[in-house]
Amino acid sequence: MDDHADQVRKPRADAVRNRERVLEAAKAVFNAGGPEASLEAVAKRAGVGIGTLYRHFPTREDLFEAVYRREVEQLSELAEQLKSAKDPVDALRRWLGSAVEFVATKKGMSAALALTFQSSSELAAFSMDRLTKAIGSLLDRAVAAGEMRADISPEDLLRALVGMCYMHDQPGWQSSVLRMLDVFVDGLRVQPKAKSRPKRAAKPTRPVAKRKL
Repeated sequence: MDDHADQVRKPRADAVRNRERVLEAAKAVFNAGGPEASLEAVAKRAGVGIGTLYRHFPTREDLFEAVYRREVEQLSELAEQLKSAKDPVDALRRWLGSAVEFVATKKGMSAALALTFQSSSELAAFSMDRLTKAIGSLLDRAVAAGEMRADISPEDLLRALVGMCYMHDQPGWQSSVLRMLDVFVDGLRVQPKAKSRPKRAAKPTRPVAKRKL
């Protein structure tokens, strides 16, 4: 009975592992972008046949949407983990760095995702809700700690992040964006007020001796 149950469960476990391998490979392939970002390249990197890939994801759009949802979920989980970090500004910076990778993957499948978003308002709502809550929780901690300005919103941060990413298309653009993000985050930090210098006491004036006439 147990042997039979193991035989039944094994293919299912293999299928789950294969699916995860395909999604992880797809992330790496789409992140790199360019003409090599094909489904064949994904299957090869995952170490599975193209037939296995299509059994899990019958269309390109199915694969792209699955990768996208997985990335959003991972960013949400990362935000939860970073909420216990000692330095709230560093936690926010680390999350934004991971979000750059997410945007890079998204850029690698932008055309297909655009079609998916048009046909699925639920996917757009899902991603915006999750990402806004994730970055908002980290931003709130930094503001509450007095480390970050309170007049910035999660939506502002997301728009700035996406804007920086889509300004760059050259190889190595992610490094440039990460440098810009460092400058951006530092610019949002609450600056300590400069200590006012104590006023110097006026020098006592010496009485002028009267001349004898």
